[in-house]
Amino acid sequence: MFQKVLIANRGEIALRIHRACQEMGIKTVAVHSTADASAMHVRLADEAVCIGPPASSGSYLNIPAIIAAAEITDADAIHPGYGFLSENARFADIVEEHNLAFIGPTGEHIRIMGDKIAAKETMKRLGVPVVPGSTGGITDDAEAFKVAAEVGYPVIVKAAAGGGGRGMKVANEESELSRALTAARTEARAAFGDDVVYIEKYLATPRHIEVQILGDTHGNVVHMGERDCSLQRRHQKVLEEAPSPAITDKQRAKIGKRCVAAMKQFGYRGAGTVEFLYENGEFYFIEMNTRLQVEHPITEMITGIDLVREQIRVAAGEKLGFSQADIPLRGHAIECRINAEDPMTFAPSPGTVTDYHPPGGLDVRVDSGIYAGYRVPPYYDSLIAKLIVRGDTREDCLMRLRRALDEYVIGGIKTSIPLHQMLVDNPDFGEGEYHIHWLERFLADLNS
Repeated sequence: MFQKVLIANRGEIALRIHRACQEMGIKTVAVHSTADASAMHVRLADEAVCIGPPASSGSYLNIPAIIAAAEITDADAIHPGYGFLSENARFADIVEEHNLAFIGPTGEHIRIMGDKIAAKETMKRLGVPVVPGSTGGITDDAEAFKVAAEVGYPVIVKAAAGGGGRGMKVANEESELSRALTAARTEARAAFGDDVVYIEKYLATPRHIEVQILGDTHGNVVHMGERDCSLQRRHQKVLEEAPSPAITDKQRAKIGKRCVAAMKQFGYRGAGTVEFLYENGEFYFIEMNTRLQVEHPITEMITGIDLVREQIRVAAGEKLGFSQADIPLRGHAIECRINAEDPMTFAPSPGTVTDYHPPGGLDVRVDSGIYAGYRVPPYYDSLIAKLIVRGDTREDCLMRLRRALDEYVIGGIKTSIPLHQMLVDNPDFGEGEYHIHWLERFLADLNS
């Protein structure tokens, strides 16, 4: 087992990884920018190294500085968390070239799944259902019109190197396709330095369902059920729940088994999520995230399995300590992403937290690195906390979540807590009747 792990991230996920390491008897190294010198994970880690200025390009994305920090502190592994360098294949390769363990999948697997076209073709070959569309990148507009006609409008144009909703444009009819292609290519080039795009059938009201998988280096792979991530704004998740209220036990077992079979054949190691659009009883693969997800706590809450601990064990070469039959799904869990932003306009709200009181009680969990007096910096993602609640049933979970949201106090800055309070009181959400476009329509109605 590792003696010391460097955490190449910040905020709540860095603190989450630190806690898992501490419980395993592993020392931790926190790396931080000058803006994060007073961050909670920096305060609690066994060692801390400043790796650069506030801008992430000079700190959290600074590969030489991170490797140097690992070497001078004698760390023997690096955990990338999520975001930043977590899905950077070159970083994973460099880590292992320096005789450090990368707590994640191989660089090659990250590379394949990071290319949306290659990922789709790989999963199709491995027997996973995919969204109808082009078999590769679209090289010219004539080809695009041909593919769109074959799959039928509406279609969506996506960046092959995309993510986070960037480089995605919808064409509802033929007259809109040229404009969508141009816009998607321009956005993709600016965001990823790669303007290759592809086309898929645009599903009208699907749900976003992701299956959590975990594999070791001994050929063992399991799934840990699914999460419903359909409440999104501009392709960014706002609230997630597990299990999905739209999926039956039979469907869960079937898609989970397919994902496990595919990942065994793929030789995947570590944690990952296979993501689908789900509509009219059918699953369509869209992408795979080769890392820990922001919403991983809801899976931990209903399975009792520490995903970060298992990531570390797998990276150290150990076998999974359980089989598929050992993974029960206990009740229901919901996660609310608490962002430092205006709940209606979504404008960022950095500043000093004047008051802080997290909720508590049975089956209530808060993952956060903030505290009274902490200054939320303006340089990074606005996520400052995650409120995770579990109940024996979805109804119990919702009641507990309402109470927890009412208890949560974060003063001095605006947060998304009021938005979550509105969501949990909405009848459609209460019935589990929503899809990936529901939230944006709900917000439009609020602002009309």
